[in-house]
Amino acid sequence: MGKASQRVVVLGASENPERYSHKAVLLLIEHGHCVIPVSPNLKSVTGIPALPDLDCVEGHVDTVTVYVSPEKSSPLADSIISLHPDRVIFNPGAENPTLRDRLNGNGIATVEACTLIMLRTGQF
Repeated sequence: MGKASQRVVVLGASENPERYSHKAVLLLIEHGHCVIPVSPNLKSVTGIPALPDLDCVEGHVDTVTVYVSPEKSSPLADSIISLHPDRVIFNPGAENPTLRDRLNGNGIATVEACTLIMLRTGQF
């Protein structure tokens, strides 16, 4: 996509520095994106206020990057659709063909890729 600055929801954000979702928050910030961490159990991620669920996100969202299992993401279909992001990235381990097809059917582009690699290779 290559947009200079995007609003990016990190679904399944973590405060654990070993988690890829945590690394994604840091790298997104480093690349100048506006990060919106979403996690029901956190107040903040790297000092950025976290939202408990997708329904709390306001305004346009360019990208939702998914770091939760299909069991957790499937019930969130309506919330993702109501956000109508430009795209949804399913990171390794978060692939969900049923949700992908539903999002595509609602005009939302999807990608199965690693956000970290996309950022590092200029494909984000």
